[in-house]
Order: sequence, then structure tokens, then C-alpha cells
Amino acid sequence: MPLDPFDRALLDAVQRDATTSQIDLGAEVNLSSAAVNRRLKKLTSDGVIQRTVAQVDPVPLGYTLTVITEVEVESERLDLLDAMKRTFMACPQVQQCYYVAGECDFVLIMLVRDMGQYTELTRELFFESNNVKRFKTLVSMSNVKTGMQVPVE
Repeated sequence: MPLDPFDRALLDAVQRDATTSQIDLGAEVNLSSAAVNRRLKKLTSDGVIQRTVAQVDPVPLGYTLTVITEVEVESERLDLLDAMKRTFMACPQVQQCYYVAGECDFVLIMLVRDMGQYTELTRELFFESNNVKRFKTLVSMSNVKTGMQVPVE
């Protein structure tokens, strides 16, 4: 679906702060609050806006380490890959999971409390799987930029 400049401006604004009132959004993008409401509903029903969530700082909740893990699979049989995807999706510490082309098959971005928790997760996610050939761990020293904001230009 084509997005006009008003839709793009609304998407930019709600990605920055989804709690902004429709009156304030309207003032920001030069639309009435009723027009903002209609457009946001349409963007949601069309699947452009997938969900509205709060971005939480993981550190106060005890998640002090971000770990990036590259996983190489033993077999690329679809049923085995689908099982791995379900396992990764069900793990709350896996924040992002990408099925990729290249030297590895999956890239996982994980939040963990400490290396002990990561070690336990490697047992559950990788060693107990009959389909993990090898995995490589990268530990973030500093999360320079995180987020999921999509450019709207």
C-alpha cells in the first residue's frame, strides 16, 4: 500500500513515542485528531503498524549482557529448521532471531543476566539439539545502538 507524507510523518512520530496523544500527533503532522485516528487504525489494519509496545531498559531487570550468537546447523531439512525456529521463538532471552544466508544459518541476539545463564541456554538451545553443528558467541561490550525504529523517508 502506498504511504503518503502524512502516513510517514505519523509513523515516524509514533515510533518515537507511541503514547503521544492523537491531538498532539495531529498538531505535529498538521491533521485533525479524527484524521490521525482514522489513519492509525488503517495503518494497523493494513499491518504496517504491527503492535504497540513499551521499550524497557534490561539492566534494572538484571539483564546486563547482550550476546550475539551465530548458529550453524547440521541439516537444513525444513522440519528441523522449523523446530529450531520454534525453540528460538519460545526462549524469552532470545530478543531477535534471523535465519540468514552465509557462513552461519541463524543469528540470535540474546539478553542474559550473566555468563552462567548464557551457559545454561547454550545447553538448552544448542547442545540438546541434534541439529546444531557449531555456534559462535560474541559478547557485546557496549550496546551502542539498539531498537527497532524503521526509517520512514
